[in-house]
Amino acid sequence: MAGHSQFKNIMHRKGRQDAMKSKLFGKLAREITVAAKLGLPDPAMNARLRAAIIAARAENMSKDSIDRAIKKASGSEGENYDEIRYEGYGPGGVAVIVEVLTDNRNRTASDVRSYFTKSGGNLAETGAVSFMFDRLGVIEYGPEVASADAMLEAAIEAGADDVVSSDGGHEVYASQETYRDVAKALEAKFGEPKKAALVWKPQNSVAVDDEQAEKLFKLIESLEEHDDVQHVYANFEVSEAAMAKMGA
Repeated sequence: MAGHSQFKNIMHRKGRQDAMKSKLFGKLAREITVAAKLGLPDPAMNARLRAAIIAARAENMSKDSIDRAIKKASGSEGENYDEIRYEGYGPGGVAVIVEVLTDNRNRTASDVRSYFTKSGGNLAETGAVSFMFDRLGVIEYGPEVASADAMLEAAIEAGADDVVSSDGGHEVYASQETYRDVAKALEAKFGEPKKAALVWKPQNSVAVDDEQAEKLFKLIESLEEHDDVQHVYANFEVSEAAMAKMGA
């Protein structure tokens, strides 16, 4: 996650939020619709839908837009999306996991493969790199919610496995099995989190040099800009100098 967080920081530094906002809302709405379609349209009874709504609220998506996305799930005109996970290697041997929701598997597969190829990486079989990641639930809170000690104490009491606190906030990790219960316990104590979702957390990270980092960031940026791509995870680390250079 460290590498992916670094990438996010650079994208924010570039000030491209406005240009990406419409595309992001489209992806959030798609996830809400799929979550509502696969389960109940009530977020209190549908954990995936609740997580999708929390993610939408964190990006200031309007209540009307969220409600429309939920209602779309029950409409006859609603699209059918396939959930697919692509795995591959980027520049420097970095492991990359791409999660998509698509209504055209062939188009998406072709696009994702081309992005990997252009970056000097390669798309691999499903399972080729996911063993290097842990599938965990993460619950995120801002730094103002609690001190690091208070969050750690609450997380342990809730049954979490790990807590990472920094100036940017708190990340609480739990297993797939306990994640929902941990999230509920923390929400009862601290209120709604900034994020509550299942993620792929790298077990180890791969250090990449400046040249590899530039190619890798172009790959991740291309993937994240694709309409069908919901999430991208990678196990890399870059130097502060490289971050400053690409964030300039």
